[in-house]
Amino acid sequence: MRILEILLTLSAFLLFFQQKMPKKWAFPLAVASIGLLAGQLVFEGYRWQMVFVYLIALFLSLTVFFGKKLRMSMWKPLRYGLSFLMFALLLLSVFLAVYLPVFHLPKPDGAYAVGTKTFHLVDQNRDEVLTKDPDDKRELMIQVWYPAQQQNGEKLQPLFPEDRFFDQYIGNFAEQLHVPAFALDYWRYIRTNSYENAEISSSENRYPVVVISHGFGTSRLLHASQAENLASHGFIAVAIDHTYSTMATAFPDGRVTGLTTEQYMNGVSENSAKLGNIWTQDAEFVIDQLKNLNGRSFKGKIDLDNIGMMGHSFGGATAFNTAYSNQNIKAGINMDGSLYNIGDKQAISKPFLFMESSSFITIRNKALSGNISEEEIKNSGLTKEAFHNMIEERKKEYSIIDNASMVYIKGTEHYNFTDFQLFSKVLKWIGMTGEIDGGRGADIVNQYVLDFFNKHLKGVGGDLLKKPNPSYPEVKFPKK
Repeated sequence: MRILEILLTLSAFLLFFQQKMPKKWAFPLAVASIGLLAGQLVFEGYRWQMVFVYLIALFLSLTVFFGKKLRMSMWKPLRYGLSFLMFALLLLSVFLAVYLPVFHLPKPDGAYAVGTKTFHLVDQNRDEVLTKDPDDKRELMIQVWYPAQQQNGEKLQPLFPEDRFFDQYIGNFAEQLHVPAFALDYWRYIRTNSYENAEISSSENRYPVVVISHGFGTSRLLHASQAENLASHGFIAVAIDHTYSTMATAFPDGRVTGLTTEQYMNGVSENSAKLGNIWTQDAEFVIDQLKNLNGRSFKGKIDLDNIGMMGHSFGGATAFNTAYSNQNIKAGINMDGSLYNIGDKQAISKPFLFMESSSFITIRNKALSGNISEEEIKNSGLTKEAFHNMIEERKKEYSIIDNASMVYIKGTEHYNFTDFQLFSKVLKWIGMTGEIDGGRGADIVNQYVLDFFNKHLKGVGGDLLKKPNPSYPEVKFPKK
């Protein structure tokens, strides 16, 4: 909870005991509560989780001024019942405010301030196959985070687009998460650690690049803290929104696209190779565009000789596919993503890291050893035949990642490799994230990502990936 929210809630709780207070205390407390209510709405901003606190603080403050006769004339059981109800609603508001919090992205631990720019790219050489219009060309939004000159007193950027974009953008997220749009309205207050259009730092001649690919149906914005941390350590991070495969993508002309890929694919799982090729071409197009961006917007600071790529889920598989085929990429990371389009690929010859969730490793080991129950197969959401086909694919995968590194993080689930783990502890209860604390999970992912790219794009570090580290006991090194 934010500071004025906490103070307002405390004042509301204290007002329950106004009849036992001296009048000289009750009146100032009521005045303070109304002042805190006004201040909270003006300076921090309304959010629906606090609505019962707002109403109860106002009601109890007014009873201090005007309610003595009303309290005396009210039937005693009714008065006690109303007090109990208000107390319960106050606790509910606190619960919602704590478990659906307004938060800021974790502060990066590098030496650089972080700047960010957003770009609209159009690939005139590719027809868009995920829309009905045959004249459409493939359009992408990308966001770049980079080391910036120190900022003094500048305003940090919100995570989500503001103004005309916000309502539709969040509406798309809400639709995919199956919640009413108002439930996500408070996301407007989430702040990043980035300064929009800040000047790139002149401390180094050039900065290595890491391209980031999100998972199917998520967003580049769910990797913002990873990008910020890399930028703070002297990397340029470039995150792609794979259009029509995100929850929402906002374009400069006011369009906001959503997740419509399945309408054109007859099921993504059946056409993963086809979609994977689209995403791989997205990544290759963005890499090709870096040369233009380097001269136009980044003063030649992008080190085009040292490019890495990382991604989560389907984006992680895309990172592997792109790294395998694109000579410009020197190293890559797949975060909890199954590979697609492996065909006749040989063992990858580039440095590559697989970061897996603990539940994935558990199921994988059971399946490969044959010690998995019918119930566990059923719980996977696949038929028995589909599950065994998947395991055969896994065996093929491990033949082509023989030279790659692998770690898994104990206590994680699939979305612990995104910023979703920071949004709410409720996600643990529905299985989207694991038992590990979200902040801790984010820090571990950031440290191992940084260590890997430091080694392979800068030629320094690499110690975390040599062996288990006592500072990160959650990180395990499984046998492939």
